[in-house]
Amino acid sequence: MKISIIIKLFLAVLAVCSAVMLMQAVAMRISVQQGFFGYLNDQGRQSIEEVLPRVAAFYRRHGGWDELHDNIRLWIDTVRPPPAKDAGIHLSTADQTGAGVRMGLLDDHYVRIVGNPMVDARSIRQPVVVDGRTVGWVAMVPFEQALAPGEARFLAEQLRMLWIIAAASVVLVALFTYLVTRTALRRVRNLAQATRALAAGDYALRIEAGPRDELGALAQDFNHMAQALEHNERARRTFMANISHELRTPLAVIRAEVEAIQDGINPPTAESLGVIHQEVGQLGKLIGDLHDLSLTDIGGQAYQRVPIDLGMVLNTTVASMQRRFEGAGLRLRVSIQAGPLLVLGDESRLQQLFANLLENSLRYTDAGGEVRIRCARQADAIQLHIEDGPPGVAQDKLGHLFERFYRVEESRNRASGGSGLGLAICRNIVQAHDGRIHAARSPLGGLGISIELPLIP
Repeated sequence: MKISIIIKLFLAVLAVCSAVMLMQAVAMRISVQQGFFGYLNDQGRQSIEEVLPRVAAFYRRHGGWDELHDNIRLWIDTVRPPPAKDAGIHLSTADQTGAGVRMGLLDDHYVRIVGNPMVDARSIRQPVVVDGRTVGWVAMVPFEQALAPGEARFLAEQLRMLWIIAAASVVLVALFTYLVTRTALRRVRNLAQATRALAAGDYALRIEAGPRDELGALAQDFNHMAQALEHNERARRTFMANISHELRTPLAVIRAEVEAIQDGINPPTAESLGVIHQEVGQLGKLIGDLHDLSLTDIGGQAYQRVPIDLGMVLNTTVASMQRRFEGAGLRLRVSIQAGPLLVLGDESRLQQLFANLLENSLRYTDAGGEVRIRCARQADAIQLHIEDGPPGVAQDKLGHLFERFYRVEESRNRASGGSGLGLAICRNIVQAHDGRIHAARSPLGGLGISIELPLIP
C-alpha cells in the first residue's frame, strides 16, 4: 500500500505534537496535584501554629498530658478557638481544609497521646514549648491524596480542564499540520507535474515560485533550468538549420556543375573543375570548423594544460601570418611585454585561438588598415587586446559575435570564406582556460577583442 507523503508528514508531526502535549499534560497533572497538596499542607501548618498556644496552656494548667490520653472530646475542646474570637465558628479558617481531623498530639518522645491515630515522628509537626522546654508535639498527617469530597471534586475539575486543553491543543495542531502539509504537497505536485511536462519537451513551461522558502527557491531553480533548456533547444534548432544551409550552398554549386558536365552543357574544362574544387575546399573548411568546434565543446578536460609562455606562443603565431598581412596591405603592430607570461594552457589550442583571431582581422579589415596586438601582465592575469581597422561592427551586434554561424553581413562573410564558427571556437578555448573574452568597438574603427587569462604566480 502506497502511503502519500502528506499522510506521512501529517502523522509524523501529529505524533510528535501529541507526545509533547501528553508529556506536558502529565507534567502539569503532577504539578497541580503537588501544588494542591502542598497548599493543603501549608494550611495544616497554619492550623498547628494556631493551636500551639492553647495546647501549651493546657499543659501549664494540668501539669502534663495525663488527662488527654485518648480523650478525643477533651482534645477537641482544647484546640477549639475561644467563643469570643470564634463568633460561632467552631474551627479556624485554615482548619476548613480538613487539617483538624488529621491532627494529633505526641509526647516529647514522639509517642501518640491523642488525636489522629496515624500521627507519628514522620508527620508534619511543631513543638509544644513550656518554660523553654519541649514537652510534646502537635503533629498532622500530611496530605498525599484528597480525602474530602470537596477537595476531590476541585482536583478532579482541574485535571479534567487540563486534559480538555491538551486534547484541544492536539486537535488544533492536527488541523494546522494538515493545512501546512496540504499546501506544501500541492506545491510539490505542481513541481512534479511541471517536471514531467519538461521531460516531455514543453520547455516554455514556467511555474509560480510562491513564498520565498525552500520550495520557492526550488521552483525558481526549475524555471531557470527550463529557461536554459528552452534556450539550448532553440540554439540546437538554429544550429541544425545553419548547418543545413551552410552545407546546402556548396553542394548545390557542385551538383549544378557536375550535372552541367553530365548533360553536355559545359565541357569538363579546367575552369569548371576549378569551381568544383573551390566549393569542395569550402565544404572541407566548414567540416573542419565543425570538427574543431566539437572538440572545443568538450571543454578543458580534453586539454593538455601545462605551464606555457603565452608571449612566445603569440609571437610564433604572428610570425607565421606576417606575410599574409603584408600581402593584404595591412599594417601589423605587435607589443608584447618582455619577460615570461606564464599561463596554464594547451599550446595547440592557444595557437588555434590566436590564429582564428588574426584570421578574422585579416579577412574583414579593409586594405590599408591597421591591426594592433597588445599583450601584457595586469595584476594576476594576462591581458590580450587585438584591434583592427574598418569596417566596424554595430554596437547592438557585438553581443552576438560569439554565437555559432553568426555573421554581421551574410553575403560578405561567406564570400570572404568565413563559416561563422571562428569566434565561437575562440570563446570555447578561452573558457576552457578559465579566462574571459569579449568584443567591443575598436578605437581604430573596426573590431576589438579582449582576452583575460589567469597568470601562474
